[in-house]
Amino acid sequence: MLERLIDDAQHHGKRIILYTDDAETALDTRFSGSSVTTEQRRLPPHGPDPFVTIHDAGQVVGSLSLDDFEELLTPPIVRPGDREEVSAGYRALFDLFDDTVFDSLDRRQLLGASREIEDRAFRVGHGTLRASFQSLSVFESQVEAYRHLAGDTALDVHVYGEADWEPPEIAGVTYHRSDAATVKRFWTLAFDGGGDETQSCGLVAREQGNGYTGFWTYDPEIVSRIADELESVEA
Repeated sequence: MLERLIDDAQHHGKRIILYTDDAETALDTRFSGSSVTTEQRRLPPHGPDPFVTIHDAGQVVGSLSLDDFEELLTPPIVRPGDREEVSAGYRALFDLFDDTVFDSLDRRQLLGASREIEDRAFRVGHGTLRASFQSLSVFESQVEAYRHLAGDTALDVHVYGEADWEPPEIAGVTYHRSDAATVKRFWTLAFDGGGDETQSCGLVAREQGNGYTGFWTYDPEIVSRIADELESVEA
């Protein structure tokens, strides 16, 4: 099922146009293998600073400075609740690139995307958040963030992973130990929006080679399917 979600999302690619006076600046290598197509156009001498426009289904859906745009490649890693430390540029990029498959995500980028989802769950303050970091040993570095997330909200939090580490008990957090492929091969999150579908969001990323292929989404139907897949491995 999670494989199918990634395959389906390949058809939701965006188009990026970079406006710059630097002939050596290129985006095609950064988005190679993704569902994003790129184009570069020259700015006149002494023109505006470099910027990008993002297009979906033939419509311009956003415009950002090149500096803000490049934050997607090095997203901030913050605790839920520290949203003021996440730049407006990064939040805008996260919104604009939902349902877009990226073929070269690393763990830092996945943590950045995960923080956006966790932060939305924190701000809503109730509902169900499900998260799988593949193995519980990977979750070890997230313990304090999730202690804060569960302790300061009424969220029902479920964490999934291969049982290679024994996590501490945290009020509001339920652990599900599993060696199913759905858990071991995929980094996934699903927040149901706390009863408000406009707040639902999710992430699916499949490990392969030295990185991950995946996407994040605000589509409540897809988020529900992610949650169902995680629920299916609960003991």
